[in-house]
Amino acid sequence: MTRYVIIGAGAVGASLAAQFEQSGIDYALVGRGAQIGHIRQHGLSYQRPSGVRQISLNAFDLSEPPKLTPDDILLLTVKAQDAVSALALWSWRNVTGSSLPVAASLPVVTFQNGLATEEAALRTFSHVYAASILTPARFTETGKVVVGGDPYVGIVTVGRFPSGRDETSDRIVLDLNRAEYLAEASADIRRWKSAKLLHNVRNALELFEGPTAVKDEIGGALVDEARHALQAAGYRLASPSERTIDISNWGTAQNSGIQPGQQSTWQSFTRGASSEVDFLNGEIVLLGRLHGVATPYNDAVQRLAGTLAQKGGFSAPLSLDVILSLVDNSEPTRQTGLAAAI
Repeated sequence: MTRYVIIGAGAVGASLAAQFEQSGIDYALVGRGAQIGHIRQHGLSYQRPSGVRQISLNAFDLSEPPKLTPDDILLLTVKAQDAVSALALWSWRNVTGSSLPVAASLPVVTFQNGLATEEAALRTFSHVYAASILTPARFTETGKVVVGGDPYVGIVTVGRFPSGRDETSDRIVLDLNRAEYLAEASADIRRWKSAKLLHNVRNALELFEGPTAVKDEIGGALVDEARHALQAAGYRLASPSERTIDISNWGTAQNSGIQPGQQSTWQSFTRGASSEVDFLNGEIVLLGRLHGVATPYNDAVQRLAGTLAQKGGFSAPLSLDVILSLVDNSEPTRQTGLAAAI
């Protein structure tokens, strides 16, 4: 019988565990720090549009993880900036009843935003699957996760990486559907991951404030740069019309506890956690540098978010004007303006 070992107890990982728990799907949730400690002692406060439930979960601290078996599937739900260290920690563990280590015998499914985790996983894991997930979920308070997706928790596309669809990907999709996700399999998951990055490059704008028209202008520039860089790198972006599932009735419920402007990047800064911006806007900057595409807006946002993260706190939004200043100014002036603005 398949068991899902969920690595990471944030918004995505904890909500997956809660849905598996309520759907009778075998799982183990593994995390670290105050979040997993609270869940193990008190359970998870899990808020959906239908109400709030205190759910006891099969949870393990990373220092004492569950023993792995040949029937396990790993779901990697940590943030992109933590994925490489997590993969290194799990790759060479023993699997009970097998002479092969984890990386050679068990599938891993990567749920990270951006495009970097899958190739990192392939360095060690023989069987890598990628998941592109859309879910309005929030984790800003220890022991509590809020998910506003209605009537389903979220939309998930799963496929073997770098390409392909097989019995394992189809099994994962069936179980996700059973757990109240809208899930589908794709033989070309890279197209869905890259298409989602167009959405994610706007996440960092939640750290800034200013006129809506200016925010929309900057957001449009971020997306345009991302599209050009991705296309130059050879990515063919998936279109919503290609979906094999009907998502027309899915959305974020009103009064669900999910507010606009509170995506994963904002949540990380609010909790004082590390930033994933280097794997979102930074991915576009990387592709631009590799393929000769100018990405001044993504570069400015990455620099500002990185400097803000170095300060170790986020008490108030920055002005959108700082982004425009970095884009307009020359390289030496950008450095000076950056230090003064943060």
